[in-house]
Amino acid sequence: MAGYIIVSIVAYLLGSISFSVIISKRIAGFDVREKGSGNAGATNMLRTVGKQAALLTLLCDALKGVVAILFAIIVGKIVKDIDKALLVQLAGIFVVLGHTFPIFFGFKGGKGVATSLGVLLMTNWQIGLICLVFALILMVLTKMVSMGSVGAAILFPVLVLFIHTNYTVQEGSGYLIYSIILAIIVAFNHRKNIQRILNGTENKLSLKKKD
Repeated sequence: MAGYIIVSIVAYLLGSISFSVIISKRIAGFDVREKGSGNAGATNMLRTVGKQAALLTLLCDALKGVVAILFAIIVGKIVKDIDKALLVQLAGIFVVLGHTFPIFFGFKGGKGVATSLGVLLMTNWQIGLICLVFALILMVLTKMVSMGSVGAAILFPVLVLFIHTNYTVQEGSGYLIYSIILAIIVAFNHRKNIQRILNGTENKLSLKKKD
């Protein structure tokens, strides 16, 4: 039980490091959550700070997911008689929750897309790559980041139903429930975007920084 708790706490604290806030304050002198959409994520960084800051934020947020899963894998190798798959699943869920509700930044974080990407690639690289390509295609076709993000989140559980290989931790079960939970978190974080998509008022992607 201690192993599960430790992995969950470490993953949550890791997710709570809001790189967008740190980077925006360092580069632009303001908290990105006070500009644009108010979201602490790479898209809002692109719109309010610039391309380089957005790319750095994207990489750092994805890396949080990668490190969280790596930590779970290491704990699984050290602790005997523990469900290694469950450790990975807990790490994936809690690092995204930490990103969304960061304890270090007033529980106001991002939507968890980049961090979820890191988690997906580490959980199952094949599923992660398919979701990434699918998201990019949707973004190009619709020019809406939210459309690609939500679409990929929904695709994740569907792929888990049909793909049963290439999991970093193959032994174990529960990946369908895990994928559904992550999809729900990402979709919930995009609830306002979904409403705007339905209303036809969602913001289109632009590579230009807004003042």
